[in-house]
Amino acid sequence: MIFRLSQKLNNKVKVGTLAALPLDDNPLADWSAALFVVGRTQYILLGNTKSLYSTVLPGKGITSGSALVERALNGIRGFLQQGGQDAVYDRLIAPASATVRYAKALNRSVTGSMNDMARHATYLLADGDALPSEVGSRLNEIPMSALKHDGSSHGFPRDVFKALVDEL
Repeated sequence: MIFRLSQKLNNKVKVGTLAALPLDDNPLADWSAALFVVGRTQYILLGNTKSLYSTVLPGKGITSGSALVERALNGIRGFLQQGGQDAVYDRLIAPASATVRYAKALNRSVTGSMNDMARHATYLLADGDALPSEVGSRLNEIPMSALKHDGSSHGFPRDVFKALVDEL
């Protein structure tokens, strides 16, 4: 499993120099993570690298790579359970978590998309009416130009993730 960390998040968890790795053979075992702040509260945007299917997690208490992985896996599991996709986690993600590697962002397209999603999340969290898990659900309904899907110039993270699951 690969966790691709933003520089800001790597500075927080201090996992060392990040390698440049290609996309994992199992696209559901490749996740990108970025740290962002709303007010004085830290959050982590965690998105599947290939589909940008994302969730938002509290950043408080995450001070190491192992703490990040534990919170991320729990967040992924919970988010997929909310969407009725428990089997996806059990079959395709949990087995891959036995070996974790940290890496740089896959490319500038993913970095730019994650930055856009972090800005949307900041806006949604700033008014205090939304929980982080609700913000993740709303982010997955935003059309992204990096996700050209079904011949369209834009794709939705939820649809691209579903297509990935269906392919595997």
